[in-house]
Amino acid sequence: MTDVNAAIETEIKSQDVVVFMKGTPQFPMCGFSGQVVQILNHLGVPFKGVNVLDDMAIRDGIKAYSNWPTIPQIYVKGEFVGGCDITREMFQSGELQQFLSEKGVPLKTAAA
Repeated sequence: MTDVNAAIETEIKSQDVVVFMKGTPQFPMCGFSGQVVQILNHLGVPFKGVNVLDDMAIRDGIKAYSNWPTIPQIYVKGEFVGGCDITREMFQSGELQQFLSEKGVPLKTAAA
């Protein structure tokens, strides 16, 4: 395992919900990252944001790690969920809320 993969795994395991994103949860640096932050904040989900703009090795490494070409990337309990489009579609259908509940992640907003 490379040092980058080890660092990524450490981040993924550090909290139940981790978002590899451009910017921070307080200041997203792209619209897609911002949408994911809005969804998670709306649901009251505690999450950790990892700013890929701070580390090019993590930015490139997360794409290889997940075999997913875009950022943001959302992980729940160590499991890759997807990017912005998947997260948004899951949220709109109520599937995200159900998935998070099944994984034992606390939600402020009840599943739709």
